[in-house]
Amino acid sequence: MSADAKTRTIHAIFLDVDGTYADFGIVPEAHVVAVQAARANGHKVLLCTGRPVSMLPAHILDAGFDGLIASAGAYVEVAGEVLVDKRFPADLAKRTVAILDANDSVYVLEAQESLHVAPAAEQRLRTIVEGHFQKSAPGQPRGSSAILDSLLPWSQDSPLFAKVTVFESRIPMDQMVAEIGAEIAVVANSIANEGSHAGELYQCGISKADGVAAAIARLGIEQKDTIAFGDGQNDLEMIAYAGMGVAIEGSSAELLAIADRTAAPPSREGIAAAFADLGLI
Repeated sequence: MSADAKTRTIHAIFLDVDGTYADFGIVPEAHVVAVQAARANGHKVLLCTGRPVSMLPAHILDAGFDGLIASAGAYVEVAGEVLVDKRFPADLAKRTVAILDANDSVYVLEAQESLHVAPAAEQRLRTIVEGHFQKSAPGQPRGSSAILDSLLPWSQDSPLFAKVTVFESRIPMDQMVAEIGAEIAVVANSIANEGSHAGELYQCGISKADGVAAAIARLGIEQKDTIAFGDGQNDLEMIAYAGMGVAIEGSSAELLAIADRTAAPPSREGIAAAFADLGLI
C-alpha cells in the first residue's frame, strides 16, 4: 500500500435516490461509474433514500454500495448487516390505515419486504404514478415499475410498514396528522407532489440523519468525514448533519440555505461531476 493510500481520508458518502442519484427512477451511467470509482478509491458509498428496500430495483443498486438507509432513516443496513428496522407499532398502523381510508386517500404502505395498496384505490394510484413518470424526457426510460410492479393488496396480515406515501386525500396532510396523532409527522414527497393533500407520513423522531449516524458508527468513520447529497425536504436533517452537505440545484430554498455547496441534477450527471470536483474519483 502506498503512503498516499495510508494517509488518504476515507469518506462516507450518502446519496439520496430520486432527483439526486436517479432521474425519474433511472440512474445515469456516469453516476454508476462514479460510485464504483469512489469505492475503488476506498470511500464508502451508501444510498440514503425515502424509498423502502422493496422499492429499490436492481438497476438502482447495480453500481454496488457499502450499505443503504431506507424509509428515510427507519431502516439501516451496512455490509449486509441490518442495524435498524423500525416499523409502525400495530395499533398505530391500524389507526393510520383506518383514517386514510375514511378520507378516501390513495396511498402506499411501505414495508421493507413489500409495498401495499388498498384494493379500492389501486387503479387511482396507478394513474397518478404513471402521470408523474410521464414527465420524464421524451424517449427516456421510466422508473414507475419499481412501484407499480411491486404492489400487493393490503390486509391485516400484511407486514408492518415503516412509512406511508399519500398520493391524494380528501383532507390536507396536516389535518391527517392531527387525526392520526402526535406520533406521526409529514414531509413533502418527490413523487406525490400534489400540494397539501399529499406527502409522506412517518414516525416522529426518525430521520435520514439518524440513519447516517448509525451507519458511520458501524463503519468507524467520523461525522466530519461524511458527505451527503440530496434534493428533498426529507434530506434537510441529513444535509445539516453531514460534514459536507450538497444540495441539488433547484432544491428548496430551505435546503439550499444549509448546504455547503450544490451539484447539478442527475439529468446533467451532477453526482459524477461533484465526485470529481471533491477528489473522490
